[in-house]
Amino acid sequence: MKLRAGIDLGGTKIQAVVVDEQYAVLGQQRLPTPTKGGPQDVADAMAEAIRSAATEAEAEPAELSSIGVGSPGDVDDETGTVTSARNLPGWEGSFGLAGALQDELGPAVRIGNDVTVATAAEAELGAGQPYSSLLGVFWGTGVGAGIVLDGKPWTGRDAAGEIGHMVVKIGGAKCPCGRHGCVEAYAGRGAMETRARELVRKGEETNLFKIMEKRGRERLTSGIWARALVRHDRMAQRLVDRAIEALAAGIASAVNLLDVEAVVLGGGLGVRLGDPYRQRIEQAMLPHLFADDRPPPLLLAQLGDLGGAIGAALLAADGDRR
Repeated sequence: MKLRAGIDLGGTKIQAVVVDEQYAVLGQQRLPTPTKGGPQDVADAMAEAIRSAATEAEAEPAELSSIGVGSPGDVDDETGTVTSARNLPGWEGSFGLAGALQDELGPAVRIGNDVTVATAAEAELGAGQPYSSLLGVFWGTGVGAGIVLDGKPWTGRDAAGEIGHMVVKIGGAKCPCGRHGCVEAYAGRGAMETRARELVRKGEETNLFKIMEKRGRERLTSGIWARALVRHDRMAQRLVDRAIEALAAGIASAVNLLDVEAVVLGGGLGVRLGDPYRQRIEQAMLPHLFADDRPPPLLLAQLGDLGGAIGAALLAADGDRR
């Protein structure tokens, strides 16, 4: 039986899985993404996560047939490099992530864009199975999308799917990418945290950072936002409302362009906040849809938090077949 590993590299978490040939998860590990250091520190944490997942699957890393990685940033599978992963510490230039992991663990490593591989997993194994065209929207530290057209991933010239950098307000809030008015400037968890800190400095009150300290976190994770919303924290509610408005406008605009059969909502915030917020985004999309008499369904990612890692394992399987 061939075992493969997949790893989803996010801004706040590293999720690794070991799967069998039917993509049943035999072992998994979730670790926080390092907040200090640089790309090598992130690679070391990824290797640790894969070792732990392999141990749970009663295997050694060297026994894996291949390893797949879903990473943010500009990903080049041919060279094994990731460039400008701005949501990760010190990752402004290029780093040979595939080579670093292969040197540490042994098996061949393939890398792909994190949201592209997660969308592929939902299309093949999850909520997108009934559809030949699909938009996967992943709401987490950043906001990204994967596109499936006629049953095949569409990556354009390698940068398709950057829904987080669609402009929803001319001259609007500054985005982590350096531009203004992007969806991610309002809906990315990193930008939401930056805004929350600005409001606290101006004297506004919130429980967000108290919950963060109590949970022993260094960042406002999806779980912290969810807990603050349950407590009816006014700042959290206002910033999430603003995020929903931006997400809805961005998703609707993408649907107007592509006319896909369905949209799948995933990512840390998308999965954690769940169906009530999925419904809110779906309703907020309607005023922006051209074909508002036949909106595509907005579905929750069926594979949940493991979708990105399972998608990375699918990528690793493609490498085996090369």
